[in-house]
Amino acid sequence: MGNLDGKAVEELSATESHQWYKKFMSECPSGQLTLYEFKQFFGLKNLSLAANKYVEEMFETFDFNKDGYIDFMEYVAALSLVLKGKVDQKLRWYFKLYDVDGNGCIDRGELLNIIKAIRAINQCNETMTAEEFTNMVFDKIDINGDGELSLEEFVEGVQKDELLLTTLTRSLDLTHIVRLIQNDGKNPHEPEQAGEAAQ
Repeated sequence: MGNLDGKAVEELSATESHQWYKKFMSECPSGQLTLYEFKQFFGLKNLSLAANKYVEEMFETFDFNKDGYIDFMEYVAALSLVLKGKVDQKLRWYFKLYDVDGNGCIDRGELLNIIKAIRAINQCNETMTAEEFTNMVFDKIDINGDGELSLEEFVEGVQKDELLLTTLTRSLDLTHIVRLIQNDGKNPHEPEQAGEAAQ
């Protein structure tokens, strides 16, 4: 709840705020996004069980006041964090997202399931398997070798390793969502002339 201090909204340009609000209200006239609407909003269909679980976890981390809905302020705060937040802020949010059982640590199973789910949603064709990537993360940053990553191990370890930082940041890249919002729901993979013509 401390994340919702209005700062996120101030950091947006007037144009961004207007585009985000227009998209949010066109998709969600009630002003409160349910989990079902969240999936529709971002075009998440026919998800595997793992991917569906990941989307539910993401929804819960965006629902700052835990009322079962994402309102516009939560939506803006969440997207601002993911798109414009400092590396340290993003990594803390990623940790919360990966810590599925909420025990303050990430184990191999949690990280592996999330990586598989993210790849299914983003349709990534990575050179490393999800298992290899998970093992690499733990080999590099599980300092005490207990098979779990604390928040400190995760944040410090990822920041010190350029490959991990780049890979994790890319896996949660939501710029396609911004393009979708800016193109008012049109396919973000269309040529950019559509966006220029609207200006």
